[in-house]
Amino acid sequence: KYYPCISKFKILNSKLDKICKYANIFVPLHPINYANFKNTFNMKNEELEKVLAIAEQWTKEPYDADTRAAVKAMIEAEDKTELIDSFYRTLEFGTGGLRGLMGPGTNRMNQYIVAQATQGYANYLLKVQREGGFTTLKGDTVSVVVGHDCRNNGRLFAETVAAVFAANGIKVYLFESLRPTPEVSFAIRHLSAQGGVNVTASHNPIEYNGYKAYWEDGSQVLQPHDQGIIDEVNKVTLADVKMTGNEHLIEIIGGEMDYDYMQAVKTVMIDQETILRQKDLNIVYTPLHGAGRQIIPMCLRSWGFENIHVVPEQMVIDGNFSTVQSPNPENAEAMTMGMNLGTQLNADLVIASDPDADRIAIVCRNDKGEWTIINGNQTCMMYCYYIINNMKKLGKLRPEHYLVKTIVTSELIRKMADAQGVTLTDEYTGFKWIANRIREWEGTRKYIGGGEESFGFLPYDAVRDKCSPSAICLICEIAAYAKDNGMTLYDYLLNMYMEYGFQRETTINVVRPGKSGAEEIQAMMVNYRQNPPVEIAGEKVIKSKDFKTLVQRELVNGEWVETPIVMALNATSNVLQYFTEGGMKISVRPSGTEPKIKFYFEIPAQMPTPADYDKAVAEAEAKVP
Repeated sequence: KYYPCISKFKILNSKLDKICKYANIFVPLHPINYANFKNTFNMKNEELEKVLAIAEQWTKEPYDADTRAAVKAMIEAEDKTELIDSFYRTLEFGTGGLRGLMGPGTNRMNQYIVAQATQGYANYLLKVQREGGFTTLKGDTVSVVVGHDCRNNGRLFAETVAAVFAANGIKVYLFESLRPTPEVSFAIRHLSAQGGVNVTASHNPIEYNGYKAYWEDGSQVLQPHDQGIIDEVNKVTLADVKMTGNEHLIEIIGGEMDYDYMQAVKTVMIDQETILRQKDLNIVYTPLHGAGRQIIPMCLRSWGFENIHVVPEQMVIDGNFSTVQSPNPENAEAMTMGMNLGTQLNADLVIASDPDADRIAIVCRNDKGEWTIINGNQTCMMYCYYIINNMKKLGKLRPEHYLVKTIVTSELIRKMADAQGVTLTDEYTGFKWIANRIREWEGTRKYIGGGEESFGFLPYDAVRDKCSPSAICLICEIAAYAKDNGMTLYDYLLNMYMEYGFQRETTINVVRPGKSGAEEIQAMMVNYRQNPPVEIAGEKVIKSKDFKTLVQRELVNGEWVETPIVMALNATSNVLQYFTEGGMKISVRPSGTEPKIKFYFEIPAQMPTPADYDKAVAEAEAKVP
């Protein structure tokens, strides 16, 4: 898994596996004692003593009894692996917030680390208030919205966040129970709050939890506020945290906000008459134990769909996600129970939302009647195709309307937009950049949809993050339109390819963990810049884009011509793109959260008729290096 240069491995136990990962070494396959471990980990005695000194503080008050006991057990254990991993650093508050394994320690998600992060965020909010930097502030009191999803400790962490904000004199709107991430974004805007926090780790494994920080427009924080919050968080120690006081500033919200959010979701609807004709569309939905369990079926009913079925076992709130191996709707395994129910009920489509209900998965029947998962690029393409065509058909499309995609999302969407005269912008990966585009053009242009290849779409501007409730309702409208015209959703996808041409999108992840892995990934990017490829899969490279230097190079009449790339906020990103004479697009991007480098391929192929779809897929995938 970690060292491809070694040809054979045995399965290591989890503790040895962690040693390999963090020490970047190969460990002999036998038990090791603590003395050997110190050398194996290459940790100097004084560095280890620092870890022990920090851990000792966690065995005393103000830490709770369970935490003190757990840390004491780690200190006394002969194998110090867990101790070192829990305390060798402080869990980093990044540009999107926090995310990490749950447990005691400075490198873990727990109420103390959450409290410190919230104190830093509160300090920054109050600083911006003093400087007059908010546009939504009414009166003298800063306010925030706090939510959480189904994950273990989610409520504890959310209540901790609320308590710290309130103790700092900040008004808190705390959701009564789990809610979708997009509803938190909606509530920030709806209540004219200045920020917000949603406690979630999205689709990560069950051992994780996280903390997403939002700004007054309902989007995740961007520059300069992201760095401003990070700087304040890094100054805070537990002794600085205000934990109690001003409990009256915490207001519980729930049903009324749900209603207002549902009404906003309903504004996305394009063709109500078609939905009413196809109100019996056979829909199976699963929330994968998460936050979409109530709001999404209610939204579907409010749109007029009446034949909605849910996977009962996965409607149960369960932070252990006991019915799936991974709560990630991108994985076919997570959709198994939904597809099984869909088969029993002869459903038209099966849909899912992830644990915090911001991303979606769509499964429909192919021409053989078999269940087929629609990939993230296809999902985004179908949304844009339907929005453009049907708004135009109904006379709703206006010159000021525009769509947004990320730079690694399919170029087929640009073909559609250009053909229909619709403005389309490219933004960096992450919905905070789509939200930034909406903010920059607010009042002058009208946003009608945007998405990315990782199964996220936002079809309206009342929310500023991925929104599965609105996206699920809209895909059901698209399926209803298809059925109303004698097609399946799969047929509709193939018709789109017939109109704009076929291309296959696929991603290759190259994992390189540890310090040496990070250095290898960096060296790969340096090499690509110093020695750019002249040919990929037998096709000549005719254009490249470097988003770190914001320079595009294009081959014109045998000469390379450089032009500047204009991106929002003049921001840069460590992304390279190559375009070939045969129409391929290859994007290279190191992951910001995992030890891997990602290669995104877009490969065109011939598809003369819908029946040639499988052949076109095979032809395109054969070109992947």
